[in-house]
Amino acid sequence: MRIIGKGISLCITAYRKAKVKNRVVQFITGAFVSLLIIGLSFTVTFLITHILYRFNFWVGLSIEAVICYFLIAAKALKNESMRVHRDLAADDIEAARKSLSFIVGRETQNLDKPAIVKGAVETVAENVSDGVIAPLLFILIGGAPLGMAYKAVNTLDSMTGYRNEEFEYFGKFAARLDDVVNFIPARVSAWLMIIGSVFTGMDVKSAVRIYFRDRYNHKSPNSAQTESVCAGALGLRLGGDNYYHGELVHKPTMGDDLNEPVPEHIVAANRLMYAASVCAVVLFSALGVIIFLLRSGCHV
Repeated sequence: MRIIGKGISLCITAYRKAKVKNRVVQFITGAFVSLLIIGLSFTVTFLITHILYRFNFWVGLSIEAVICYFLIAAKALKNESMRVHRDLAADDIEAARKSLSFIVGRETQNLDKPAIVKGAVETVAENVSDGVIAPLLFILIGGAPLGMAYKAVNTLDSMTGYRNEEFEYFGKFAARLDDVVNFIPARVSAWLMIIGSVFTGMDVKSAVRIYFRDRYNHKSPNSAQTESVCAGALGLRLGGDNYYHGELVHKPTMGDDLNEPVPEHIVAANRLMYAASVCAVVLFSALGVIIFLLRSGCHV
């Protein structure tokens, strides 16, 4: 994943040096870069796994499993969000603001404790799909190569999908492609989180109610799908206005303001993420077995 990020960074550097002014050319350049990075990510991973499988099935399987493991970001997401939790538990607001700044795009230097908690919870909720369940779904469909291609799409959006003067048109293709490829995974993730809320003892009825009410309360067609479920399950109001690059951005909210955000809500959000992830593994594994049996000509 660092290699993908490095490749995108090199392309961004070349784009900046070219100083392209024409919007159409900016869009075409961004689309070319996106397709190049995605194509290389898929092709290189496919060739590596294909060659290793031809050499030895178990070697190929082992390497593909390792690649797939690194495509799943559950552990990293938990570690980063729990760093914010630990800072808050130690009553170190400045450290918590800094830790949060590594995982959110908003400005954090003036956030109070409840706002910091909300930021961490929102990040976990949004990335249940992007970082965990969507990669699992694409791995199910096309193995490590397709999983890597998805990760390239996701990384391109995170690095170029900004609505500012520099990336408005250069990153538009990547941003729209990310919306498309995450459309189904985001909705699958939301329902897996609802199921996960059953096993974690959270407010299932509220999770469902807030999901249907607020699932489109975001400029992205996908982000509010999982955030609304988390807001309902935890009894929090997420979203709302925040500062980005010195500018106040007005955003709708998700959920009802039933509970004061506290550090333990970060722990709860991670529990919900892991519960949804386990549900996804069970579901996708069952689907994988069924697909294998059908392709083998067996009757289920």
